[in-house]
Amino acid sequence: MKKSLCFYFQIHLPFQFRRYRFFDIGNSHQYYDDFNTRTALQKAVEHCYLPMNRVLMDIIKEHGKNFKVAFSITGETIEQFELYAPQVLDSFKELAATGSVEFLCETYSHSLVFLKDEHEFDRQLLKQAETIERYFGQKPSVVRLTGLIYSDQIGERVAKLGFKAMVAEGAKHVLGWKTPNYLYSNAYNSKFKILLRNFRLSDDIAYRFSDRSWDQWPVTCEKFTGWLHNVDKTEEVVNLFMDYLTFGERHSKGSGIFEFMRYLPQDVLNQGEFEFLTPSEVVKKHEAKAPVHVPYPISWSEEERDLSIWLGNDLQNDAFNSLSELGTKVSFVDDTEITRDWERLQDSDNYYYMGTKWLTEGTPRRFQNVYSSPYDAYINYMNILSDFTLRVEDLLDTKIKDLLANKKYAERLEDIVSINQNKYTSIQVKKIINILGGELGLGLQKKTKKSTKSDKSQEKEIKTSKVKKN
Repeated sequence: MKKSLCFYFQIHLPFQFRRYRFFDIGNSHQYYDDFNTRTALQKAVEHCYLPMNRVLMDIIKEHGKNFKVAFSITGETIEQFELYAPQVLDSFKELAATGSVEFLCETYSHSLVFLKDEHEFDRQLLKQAETIERYFGQKPSVVRLTGLIYSDQIGERVAKLGFKAMVAEGAKHVLGWKTPNYLYSNAYNSKFKILLRNFRLSDDIAYRFSDRSWDQWPVTCEKFTGWLHNVDKTEEVVNLFMDYLTFGERHSKGSGIFEFMRYLPQDVLNQGEFEFLTPSEVVKKHEAKAPVHVPYPISWSEEERDLSIWLGNDLQNDAFNSLSELGTKVSFVDDTEITRDWERLQDSDNYYYMGTKWLTEGTPRRFQNVYSSPYDAYINYMNILSDFTLRVEDLLDTKIKDLLANKKYAERLEDIVSINQNKYTSIQVKKIINILGGELGLGLQKKTKKSTKSDKSQEKEIKTSKVKKN
């Protein structure tokens, strides 16, 4: 039986915030720097997305269903494609139509919400699944999370939503003597499968390809195919997961990265040991070798393979926790513009910009910081969050007072809230949701429970979801 070779590419670009000063709080709700957002996207489009999509289309035209790849494109990035680069969206639709490209699911806004709010996590996954189906005609069955984050508990939660598998990092401290080159299962649910990234071979392309100081430079198709040939004969799958900006941004066109990727499939197919499969095809073909135990979240970031790149200092944790505290109130308010800003504030890149480990360790940044310092990033973010909080509190006050003015609800809420209150707590809002959630269309627990019964019920939930467009 041939081994499986699985390529997966991640695509995400954040909506960038403008310089938002203390005196803007309460006076301006314009948070975004449209020019810088568009400029960053256009650079990625020119250097990576369009040229690399053409390369993949040429490969598919030559090899047909013998070549397969997978993508995960965040909902935020799809929004940017619609606004500023519709031709890129069209090119991904063309790739989807070939039947050789699979699209994975993830949190809509590239967030870390799974660490704090299960219901918001479920909502974003289902919203992203609906987005993928609407644009690319696929119902995703495999999930990836921000930074390839995974844990036993996260996997169990994703499985309850009806998904079949997740992709994760093949971290040494998790695997020990084991190899990432098998399909594994969740520690709590043996039916839920885990595809682990071969970080050495992935990073040979993603990070070391154009490193002239590396003793294996230059990387040729013949050399890389030889490395694949050296994989133990008993192992079954090699997962090559990387950021799509590897092609054209991290490694420029002049490095030969496009030519490498253009001709690698031919060399692999000629060798005859591997076949290209998408993640869902890997899950269907292979049996899980064993459960993989991941009690604490891991990621593909840095040597530690943990969450410290986003939540490694007091600035990051304060910003993350301050935003997370608003979750219940945002759900209750149920306002389109609030939800849009809520999602964009959750973008994990916001916390990455606040990282300070680079200042002490001297390690290179994963991508360019748009702020002059981590402290500048923190102050700007917290100013925006302060204004956002005022907007949420104002809408919350109006909505609760409207309920109290209605005799139908007033008596049922009189022991929870008072019309004379100046501010309502998250605990009070949760109690209101528990009492009136179904009547007000806020039955988050009910919706989540309904979507976990089976794959069919998940599909129905995705189709009937009425998440408002941003």
